[in-house]
Amino acid sequence: MMEWFKDYWWIILILLAGIFISAIKDLNKTSFKAYLKKKDHKAINNNDLPNPNKNDDKS
Repeated sequence: MMEWFKDYWWIILILLAGIFISAIKDLNKTSFKAYLKKKDHKAINNNDLPNPNKNDDKS
């Protein structure tokens, strides 16, 4: 396995670079503002979130 990897490491590098470039191109095509406008999202109530500064220790 290591002999094959030693001989053909550059093919794996080109393949990974192609995947990375393709992902960047696809992400640039998406419009996150249009997605958020279409998506029906509810507002987050801050009272539902845990408060790390609040000490609930009752001892």
